[in-house]
Amino acid sequence: MKIALLAITEGGKRLARQLAAGLPGAVPVPDEGPIGVRLARHWRDFDGFVCIMAAGIVVRAVAPLLEDKRYDPCVVVVDEAGRYAVSLLSGHLGGGNELARQVAARTGGSPVITTASDVLGLPALDLWARDLGLQVDDPKTMTEASSLLVSHGRLRVYTEAGLGPLPTGLEPTAAAGEAELVVSDRSGWPAGTLVFRPPTLVVGVGCRRGVQSSDLEAAFGELLEEAGLARLSVRGLASIDLKADEAGLLAFATENRWPLLLYTKDQLNQVPGVMASAAARKATGARAVAEPAALLAAGTDTLLVEKRKWKNLTLALARARSLWSAPAPAASTT
Repeated sequence: MKIALLAITEGGKRLARQLAAGLPGAVPVPDEGPIGVRLARHWRDFDGFVCIMAAGIVVRAVAPLLEDKRYDPCVVVVDEAGRYAVSLLSGHLGGGNELARQVAARTGGSPVITTASDVLGLPALDLWARDLGLQVDDPKTMTEASSLLVSHGRLRVYTEAGLGPLPTGLEPTAAAGEAELVVSDRSGWPAGTLVFRPPTLVVGVGCRRGVQSSDLEAAFGELLEEAGLARLSVRGLASIDLKADEAGLLAFATENRWPLLLYTKDQLNQVPGVMASAAARKATGARAVAEPAALLAAGTDTLLVEKRKWKNLTLALARARSLWSAPAPAASTT
């Protein structure tokens, strides 16, 4: 993390220099005027701020800068004697709680953590989800799930993905109707269901030269709707290495922030049980493209959706066995 150290008094500046010497990534910010001006100037330059001053000063200074806890840098407030390091902002996703602990360890003070899950010894759902790549259709889902966990001390979880051992407080259930939280790549859950989306789906793509990103978007949307699957669960695209310079395919991957895994014809031809295509063999030398590319990238031998053809492209879907399924080696364009 890149950490900015801000202070007002001479005592605070001495502590800032002390922290800069022992806290990785921490640098004192020069005195460039009022705290509000300094924070605004550097707000997007650092991952976190350690403000050695009264908490009230910091609250007033950061208030106009706040946008979203998913993106705001963390803020820790420290008294100039170093007795307390208060995690004021972005304690979980922004790393404020951990930064407060690190600062307190170096000053000999105490970290002040007020997030309910930490106080109660429960997992931070947003950090757990982030580490597993789980996403939510609506940010309110995360808030509601976290509130339930804190209120009840546990959360019953129904999952269709290989999550591994659940942290303390999250209890697995085999019945979706009994769950308070569902982890699924399927759409169509009843209204009010709290759903986390796991990154389990890979889309195999075969296309003609000159395919447009808009063509891929239309076909992709239709495929997911018919299959009843969630867009947020797509982990990437896969195709043949001959498409490494296909502008429309590259744009589609970039627009959606998906990696594009590319395989050679020999790699694709080694995948058994796929539908061969005379047109694909003639154009690429591979018996097929969309289906074997999806299977290789998902690290599985079973298709979730067999290839579907549109006028100038073919798509197929595969589901990874778990969140950690390793794809077969391939070149990646992103």
